[in-house]
Amino acid sequence: MYFDSHAHLDDRAFDADRDEIFDSLADHGVGRIMNIGCDLSSSLRSIRLAHKYPFVWAAVGSHPDDAASVNDELLAMYRQLCADERVKAIGEIGLDYHYEDPPREVQLPAFRRQLELAAELDLPVIVHEREAHADGMELIRQFPQVTGVFHCYSGSLEQAKELVRRGWYIGFTGVVTFKNARKAVEVAQWMPLDRILIETDCPYMSPEPFRGRRNDSRRVPLVAQKIAELRGVDPEVIEQATTENANRLFRIE
Repeated sequence: MYFDSHAHLDDRAFDADRDEIFDSLADHGVGRIMNIGCDLSSSLRSIRLAHKYPFVWAAVGSHPDDAASVNDELLAMYRQLCADERVKAIGEIGLDYHYEDPPREVQLPAFRRQLELAAELDLPVIVHEREAHADGMELIRQFPQVTGVFHCYSGSLEQAKELVRRGWYIGFTGVVTFKNARKAVEVAQWMPLDRILIETDCPYMSPEPFRGRRNDSRRVPLVAQKIAELRGVDPEVIEQATTENANRLFRIE
């Protein structure tokens, strides 16, 4: 059974065939999904999905793109939502300096405040970090009691080693199947087996041979198969380990 540790199946890209996707997951060996919020509305949709499907859980939070919305009122709403038994993490939160819209001066306090919320509630976090490695690492060092996953990992091997030392997990998407994915491949080959997560980040990051098409959770086995190939092990080894890792991180029995 595969665990897609990062999906956005509430996205409008799935409005036409969402039920069909969920009904066919078992045929592809996918048994569990963490659906991730990016703002209040997607967080609420994620919770609704988690209540509709017993194999789906939810994370709530504001993506860097939504950083300008993070204020006392919104954090109070997230705090309330986290009382729901189907909510297992805060995310996705973090920093994105690729376009820097909103600017980092807005993103940084939003990330910090959501890390504070995770510390208060003793919940793991799901971190989006792109082209903001130094600031992202500096902030998490200030919250040693908070751990989680750096999803769709794009950092260096050295950064990955520090994250693992601090008790974090690293998530790999279909990017690891791309021909130009040097960093992701290097990290996937090095990673301790008990710290790897696999994810689709659907509807984005579709693995080869589907690159450029809409992604969904039925393709997460392709990520596992590529990591198994890189590490010279059977795909079942990655399937079992990554499912156990996701269950442990999100405290799912």
